[in-house]
Amino acid sequence: MRAVFGLVLIIGIALAGGAVYMAKNYIGAYQNELARERAARAKVVPTVEVYVANRALKYGEPFSADDVRLVSWPENAIPEGAFAGDTALWPEGKPKERVVLRAMEKDEAILAVKVTEPGEEAGLTSRLERGMRAFAIKVDVASGVSGFLRPGDRVDVYWTGQVGRQLASTSGEVTKLIEAGVKLIAIDQSAAGDLSGAVIARTVTVAVKPEQVAALAQAQTTGRLALALVGTNDDTVAGAIEIDQRTLLGIAAEEVAAEVKAKEVCTIRTRRGAEVVEIPIPCTN
Repeated sequence: MRAVFGLVLIIGIALAGGAVYMAKNYIGAYQNELARERAARAKVVPTVEVYVANRALKYGEPFSADDVRLVSWPENAIPEGAFAGDTALWPEGKPKERVVLRAMEKDEAILAVKVTEPGEEAGLTSRLERGMRAFAIKVDVASGVSGFLRPGDRVDVYWTGQVGRQLASTSGEVTKLIEAGVKLIAIDQSAAGDLSGAVIARTVTVAVKPEQVAALAQAQTTGRLALALVGTNDDTVAGAIEIDQRTLLGIAAEEVAAEVKAKEVCTIRTRRGAEVVEIPIPCTN
């Protein structure tokens, strides 16, 4: 009897130990899962619903609500101009269609600078900022940077022409920087910025102020214009640049000797006997 009691006691102790061990493992696993969950919650970033493109959208293509969708976007990384929160892509009382101004890829955020206003056409006027005017410049393969210009690029404009003699400090042709950092808004009849390959254009259209229009028109009439492409991240401002033939060849300017005007002397002739004598007198005129 005592043996049976001892065996039962040993089995009970073994079961109790096993139960404690299992409970300890369970509690440990629970605590680990709870810690992982808390860590995951700490990494959660607040999001805002933002409109993105459902498909690739090309320049000049109209799109509607069927071409976009709302996705969750990190609140601290929303692109400037995105249609999110209280900014409506489709305002009430306005047409439910916009036009693409810049090409967009699938799942790219819809930005205000890349689309027109509701119901507005994607004409050149939509690319002009307040106070700016569109002006066309004739170019060729050389003056147009071998066809590598694209709408949205910035260029420096150089004028080469003959300087009149009344500006006679130089002689021959002069090349001068007349406009710096001018923005291109169209190449020939295309305002799309996703042109493929080099395009040899005949004209480029720039956005300039009214006084710059007058300067460019005068320059294009009196000489030849050439464009120099400015780098995307180049924020330098070009200063006054002017090169003539003498400067190009390193020839020193010839000094022109000033002519000294001779002092005017007035005289009268008189005869003294057989001799004729000239007598100086004050000049009256």
